[in-house]
Order: sequence, then structure tokens, then C-alpha cells
Amino acid sequence: MVADPTHTKLAVLIDADNARFSIINLLLAEVAKYGTAHAKRAYGDWSSHSLSGWKEKLLENSILPIQQFSYTRGKNSTDSAMIIDAMDLLYSGRYDGFCLVSSDSDFTRLAARIREAGLVVYGFGEAHTPQPFVAACDKFIYTGNLVHLDELAPHADRIVSPGKSARASQAPLNPELASHLRAAVEAACNDEGWASLSDVGQLLTTRHSDFDSRSYGYHKLSDLITASSLFEISRRSSHKSSFTEIFVRDRRRK
Repeated sequence: MVADPTHTKLAVLIDADNARFSIINLLLAEVAKYGTAHAKRAYGDWSSHSLSGWKEKLLENSILPIQQFSYTRGKNSTDSAMIIDAMDLLYSGRYDGFCLVSSDSDFTRLAARIREAGLVVYGFGEAHTPQPFVAACDKFIYTGNLVHLDELAPHADRIVSPGKSARASQAPLNPELASHLRAAVEAACNDEGWASLSDVGQLLTTRHSDFDSRSYGYHKLSDLITASSLFEISRRSSHKSSFTEIFVRDRRRK
């Protein structure tokens, strides 16, 4: 991942046929966490009534609409246009990474090719996005998690089951999540078992590109870790600054 988002140049390419215009403001706010969107393009057949809701959002957010007529009924030619543009932008050498907004598995090879060139790929899609496309991205963000902060439960007593909204009923911690958390802490820990939470978060994303604490109803990983009750937590202040770093250790460690 590129370390400094203020200097990271991103190309945001949106498959309008497979994305909802209603979440575009939240999506661009999420993109801003990772870098600056120097190119914003949305692809689709804009003569189609089904895309009429996009017009206002395109104007509000300075997104360039790329027209692609459907040459054959039932065939989606938008994918090809978006892939060709992505390769042109890749070879221009002006960008540090790409944001691919789609729930379509047709972009799996594109994501892999961009990563082969050494650039970071952020994927955005709905919960039904095929796993191959999810895995092909450095990080994949489910658009269902792009909610306002007050819709999340930062200090809930239970973990929300993945796939449900933050306002859904709380459910016990599932074994798969517990396994992922413990494995990441174990891999990042020192000889005494303590691991920096930032290192744990990086490992979780590297191993599971779609890992997101918001999938479980928590805005921050620290809140998810606390609610899990699986780990000891230590907050340590640096002598050189006011910054406080969080460390965690598996409670099973003695």
C-alpha cells in the first residue's frame, strides 16, 4: 500500500452498469482515505433510461461520463471500454493506483494486471461480488459498509454477523473471524506476544483483501478487537510525541 494518501494519485473507474449512484458521495469519501482521485470516469450507455439517476451525481463530483453504446442486445460493452481506458492510464505512468468500482468478475484479470505493474488496486463492489475479483485487489471495500458513522456501533457488546447492516441485531463472535484475528496477532507479535494494532490491521488486509471491521458493525479495528474480548489491550505513549499506539496480545498467552 502507498503510505502517504496526500501524494497518492488514483484513477477512479466506475462501471455504472454495476454500481449504484446513491452511494457515490460516500464512495469518493472512502477513496480519499487512500489518495487523491486525479481521474474520475464512469462508463455506461448514457442514452439508457436505467442510468438517468447518475446525471446529478456526475456533475456534483466532476466525474467524466464515458459513453459506450451496447452494440448487441444482452451484451455489455462497457467492460471492454473501461478495461482499455485502464490500460491506457496504466501505461501513462501518471498514477500510483486504481479504484475499480464494479461487482463484475470481468475485471479480475485487469486488477491482477495492474498489480503486476506494481500499482495498488482498490476494489469497490456489492456483497455478491465474485470472490476472484475480490482476491485480485489489494483491498476490497464492500459498498454496503459505506455508511455514515452514526450508523455503526463503536462500543457494542457483541459482533455483528458479516453481511448484515450495522443496525442489525448483534450476534456472537463467529469462529472464522476469531481465527483471522488471532492468526494476524500471532504473526505480528514479538517474543512476549504483543503486536502493534497497525501491523495487525495491515496483515489482515494483506491476507484477506475484503477484511473490514465495518462488516462486523465497527468503524475501527480497535473497537472490533475490544468487543471480541479475545485480546489484552495496551495503549502506549511515545516519549517523543503525544501519539498513543495500541498493542494487543492473545489472552491465551501466559
